[in-house]
Amino acid sequence: MEKEELKHFLQIAKKFGLDQDYPIFLLMAYTGVRAGELCALKWRDIDFAEQTISISKTYYNPTNNRKVYKLLPPKTPAAVRILDIDETVVKELSKHKLSQKETMMKYRDIFQDEGFVFSSIDEELPGYPLYIKKIENRMRRLLKIAELNPKLTPHSLRHTHTSLLAQAGVSLPQIMERLGHKDEDTTKNVYLHVTKEMKKEASQKFKELMENL
Repeated sequence: MEKEELKHFLQIAKKFGLDQDYPIFLLMAYTGVRAGELCALKWRDIDFAEQTISISKTYYNPTNNRKVYKLLPPKTPAAVRILDIDETVVKELSKHKLSQKETMMKYRDIFQDEGFVFSSIDEELPGYPLYIKKIENRMRRLLKIAELNPKLTPHSLRHTHTSLLAQAGVSLPQIMERLGHKDEDTTKNVYLHVTKEMKKEASQKFKELMENL
């Protein structure tokens, strides 16, 4: 997604999103976390005072059976990382935490409190972690409302995050550290494409400057 498209998508998520949609997609867009990392997040991983999130596990559930899931270590050591988050994300997570407490009170007799940041709030399995398929379905719904490319997936938000960081002038090593990549060709390709376009733009701006003298 381009910057304007991402902004539009998040506005749609805020206005038309179902429960938890906005904090989910805001967090993914602002951090580049994988869907599995997001589903595995627990409140103890979030340091509100320091404004950081610790990524140390991923959600594994190939059958989409909500009761049978595993929290596994990430595939590579590089994926274990601490992410800085900004005020926008901190504020939204704080609001989400309060909302979740209300849900816990509503289902206090059956709520499975394992400390997940994003957990189910239905009557069937309240407290169980959200699963990846659900996040994919939610995104598909919002893309349709937003009239954006229906082929985009939650993973596309990682590529968008990479692209926007590159546009903001963040170095490739810093981006790869943030995404939890030691060596990832896709990230490098996105970065090189963006920076190549920026170099062309710089050249064009210089030409225009000289012509205006």
